[in-house]
Amino acid sequence: MKLQFAKMHGLGNDFVVIDGIRQTVALAPAQIRRLADRRFGIGCDQVLLVEASQQVDTDFRYRIFNADGGEVEQCGNGARCFARFVHDQGLTEKHALRVETLAGLLQMQLLPDNRVRVDMGQPRLEPANAPFIAAERAPRYPIAVDGMELEIGVVSMGNPHAVWMVNDVDQAPVAHLGPLLERHDRFPQRVNVGFMHIIAPDHIRLRVFERGAGETLACGSGACAAVVVGRLWGRLSPSVRVDLPGGALEIHWVGEGESVMMTGPAVTVFEGWIEL
Repeated sequence: MKLQFAKMHGLGNDFVVIDGIRQTVALAPAQIRRLADRRFGIGCDQVLLVEASQQVDTDFRYRIFNADGGEVEQCGNGARCFARFVHDQGLTEKHALRVETLAGLLQMQLLPDNRVRVDMGQPRLEPANAPFIAAERAPRYPIAVDGMELEIGVVSMGNPHAVWMVNDVDQAPVAHLGPLLERHDRFPQRVNVGFMHIIAPDHIRLRVFERGAGETLACGSGACAAVVVGRLWGRLSPSVRVDLPGGALEIHWVGEGESVMMTGPAVTVFEGWIEL
């Protein structure tokens, strides 16, 4: 199977994006792992697949596969790259898109400054929606990890996120605690883990250990989750600059009952063909 693809990134969170409309695509997990392999394949954090919509009121279907071959529900940086890809490839002339995902409907808008704004939907705050095992909803949850008792926030942005506040994000034990929290038995479907350092009410720094991918340079849904948790803790303003290792995102969330809005760049690196 010979596939045409584009290599893209959103703040260094990188993707192999494949047009599944103008070519036939059937990817097995092993093939996804090969595409994602940085030595034997193309190299990426996730593989994104563009498909025709299966609903009359949406423009496309958007599927996301982690580097380990598993399909997941949501990827904010990928959503921005998806919007840029379908427009630049001539699959649509629209600047405002409605896209079907496993997590539900996403609305994306290409802005005049070449950034993309994504309506990430309302955060899901009940622990069962993550899913996370807890007796009841709370702004903070105690959790035992490696002999330590941590307090985390838990939110679903269509995919599960745990957020832990740290004093110095550069020294945060991402490589050690990230995998332990990702596979903690209180998260039945694993979890993305954010390490948040609050600089000011309108400014945070963040590192994210993503399930199935490890630490990435940026995580759009993780940035949204961190701002939601910070807002629930009474520490953040409605509009927040989120500095990730790969660059900055703008996140806006007024509060419960409202969507989280994410704005940031999407860049095409190169295009090519690969034989699988």
